[in-house]
Amino acid sequence: MNDWRLTNQEKYLRKANLLKCNILQYPEKDHEHCSFCWDKFGKNIDMLKEGYCTTDSYHWICEKCFNDFKDMFEWKVVN
Repeated sequence: MNDWRLTNQEKYLRKANLLKCNILQYPEKDHEHCSFCWDKFGKNIDMLKEGYCTTDSYHWICEKCFNDFKDMFEWKVVN
C-alpha cells in the first residue's frame, strides 16, 4: 500500500493491543498526535477527543486511521 501516512509504524504498532480512549481521561497530557496523520488530540475545542491508544497511552490513532489500517496492522481492541 502506498499511503503518505505509512512511515514504518509497523515496527512498533503491528499487532498492538489498543484501547478506545478519550484524551480527557488523561489529565497529565496536554495533547497527542495521531501516529499516522498527525491530527491533534487535546482539550481545545478544535482538537480530537476520542480515538485509540496503546495500553501505555504512548501512541495514539485517530478513528479514520484506525479504520484505514486496522486490518493491515492486525490490531486488537481491549477493554
